[in-house]
Amino acid sequence: MSDWVYVRDIAASEGQVVTVKGWLYNRTDKGKLQFLLVRDGSGLIQAVVSEKDIGPEIFAEVQRLTQESAVEVTGIVHADRRAPGGFELQVQDVHVVQFVQDYPITPKEHGVEFLMARRHLWIRSSRQHAILRIRAEITRAVRAWLDGHGFLNMDTPILTPSSCEDSTTLFQTDYFGEPAYLTQSGQLYNEATIGAFGRVYCFGPTFRAEKSKTRRHLTEFWMVEPEMAYVDLDGCMEVEEQFVSYIVQSVLANRADDLKVLERDTSRLEKVVPPFPRISYDDAVKLLNDKGLDFKWGDDFGAPHETVIGESFDRPVFVHHYPTAIKAFYMEEDPQRPEVCLSVDLLASEGYGEIIGGGQRTASYELLEQRIKHHHLTREAYEWYLDLRRYGSVPHSGFGLGIERTVAWLCQIQHIRETIPFPRMLERIYP
Repeated sequence: MSDWVYVRDIAASEGQVVTVKGWLYNRTDKGKLQFLLVRDGSGLIQAVVSEKDIGPEIFAEVQRLTQESAVEVTGIVHADRRAPGGFELQVQDVHVVQFVQDYPITPKEHGVEFLMARRHLWIRSSRQHAILRIRAEITRAVRAWLDGHGFLNMDTPILTPSSCEDSTTLFQTDYFGEPAYLTQSGQLYNEATIGAFGRVYCFGPTFRAEKSKTRRHLTEFWMVEPEMAYVDLDGCMEVEEQFVSYIVQSVLANRADDLKVLERDTSRLEKVVPPFPRISYDDAVKLLNDKGLDFKWGDDFGAPHETVIGESFDRPVFVHHYPTAIKAFYMEEDPQRPEVCLSVDLLASEGYGEIIGGGQRTASYELLEQRIKHHHLTREAYEWYLDLRRYGSVPHSGFGLGIERTVAWLCQIQHIRETIPFPRMLERIYP
């Protein structure tokens, strides 16, 4: 009886008889020879089927095989540089698990709406497969770096009684007769857990009810949010650049084949090493106006502005000290210049915009109390958050990295809908 092996491990079985279980990606008919390209989720392998090796009855079944038919293919592993992955199977037996009829996604061109409605099948295609494998590597690298640098994973609530960011973009639900909201961020809770553990992070889905159709927005997305006690704005930026560099270099090292499928120019990614350039919001405004954009101090950057700033540097760039009025209520003010705060965004290179938002948090009880009142937030919902400034308040910082935007940047894809298996957008919740 042959061993069942995954394509990714096939090299260790050279010269042996093995079985690969998967789906037919493509079939080439050469008469008495059939060339099957079989995928099993871990990779692709060419299986060469000869009528004389398997007999006319099974060979006739092989000739009927259609795209995405489920098959178990047994044969001898041979090294062949011409074959996908460098190995092929000389087939001795084929077991058809299921013949597929009328598979809807064919090699011809399909519209985006057609493909999105069949996202459950579209993810099998080579391009989507590569993107999602890179996503998996990004999430692996995220945890590896944080776990290896003294951060402790803290799981924060999905259901919350209050907002963290913009209260107008909350998804509201009923919580036993009381209003509750899907989380926009785990940050506030992690400002509590740093009082117990010093360095923490949460990693999970976040929700924004933004009525936006841009290529950079989803209503449900994944974010990792590290938070650190006794770390100021400069220290926060140092952690961010080390963190992001590690993620990028991990993708380059471990997903080179997938980047090749996407025809990604990796030369720009190879430059993503510390230190990253740092410019103030003031300097960013000047840069935009020097490049011919009419931008006023005090406005927030939109996608076109972030693109211009990002394209001005050969690696990600920090923009810091934004106007206090356009940032969240919890941001620490600059003591020398209260109209700006100790905030920082990291804009990806190649014009992909913001991938990280963060900065130093307000440590003063009195100032936080004022900010809650100024932003017309319900004090009762934030009483526990004020407690953190009553009992052992220290300077602290943190940030949130959006996984989907990072995937879009590293894969060099234009729309964020391809960065997650099942995207949730303004007009899409199926499948």
